[in-house]
Amino acid sequence: MITVLALLGYAACAAWCVPALLVPLTRRGVSVRAGLAAWLTAMASVLASAAVAIQFSFRTVAADWPQLTQALCRSVAGGACTPAVYESFLYQAGVIVLAASLALAGVAAAWRYGRRVRRSGSQTRSHARAALLVGRAIAGQARTVMLDDPRPAAYCVAGRPAAIVVTSGALAVLDPPQLRAVLAHESAHLAHRHHVLATVTRGLAAAFPGVPLFTRGAAEVGRLTEMAADDTAARASGRPALVTALIAIATGAAVSSTGSLGAAVPAGAMAAAARAVPDRVERLLRPSSPARSAAFAAALTLTLAVLAAAPPALTLLLAR
Repeated sequence: MITVLALLGYAACAAWCVPALLVPLTRRGVSVRAGLAAWLTAMASVLASAAVAIQFSFRTVAADWPQLTQALCRSVAGGACTPAVYESFLYQAGVIVLAASLALAGVAAAWRYGRRVRRSGSQTRSHARAALLVGRAIAGQARTVMLDDPRPAAYCVAGRPAAIVVTSGALAVLDPPQLRAVLAHESAHLAHRHHVLATVTRGLAAAFPGVPLFTRGAAEVGRLTEMAADDTAARASGRPALVTALIAIATGAAVSSTGSLGAAVPAGAMAAAARAVPDRVERLLRPSSPARSAAFAAALTLTLAVLAAAPPALTLLLAR
């Protein structure tokens, strides 16, 4: 029983406390891959701890129900828990209600996760098919279509086949280098299967509403995948084209990609841009030094190692 309580306690502590540790380390995308690995490992660690705790509980229930009720009572009340208490009908009924409530909560979480994943997959596939049917192909760009919409936007949808969608409003404000940067960004999302990470983390956020690790984690994983795609696009098309493309799409105004990078960003554009764009543009304009990147990567790697090792270490130490 001590193992069960320790694992559940670790899972609860990590689920509520780890975001406060990871957000400062990952928010600016100093080490994108390590940041993604840390968030995903934290989520897996919490889920694994809870799953092992539930497994131990079921094994204890099947093997010795009286021992479980006695251990649970004494873990809460200590010496005040006498046989008259843990053998009473009211206490036994309370433990049964608690166990049933936990089981129902687990079933509800699994149902919410499955519903979100199925709905997301169905909508994505339908949108991809519709875009390929309705949109007009852009010459020289594989699986890329243009939709008539004055609002500037560019995005990718995973499907069979996948599609990259650019609106007519985006084409109106992007010059050729900027368009290549945007397409490289969206292609990176598809190539690295970022949609899978989005589906999994958003599903967990839907399954566990109000749990900071999953709700905040889904948002942070989304930010980091955008930054990872930015890195790929910047290497393929150059930072000036990518930065000005981000500003142009966010503000709806054409921005020249020629000249110095600083001069290409118009005054006031950051405040007018979408919520995620300012941090991404700032990161591209002022990349971290190698020493700072190495320090953040080391901190995230250490955090990742602790999160990965905690559940099995607790299980081995307390199960002896």
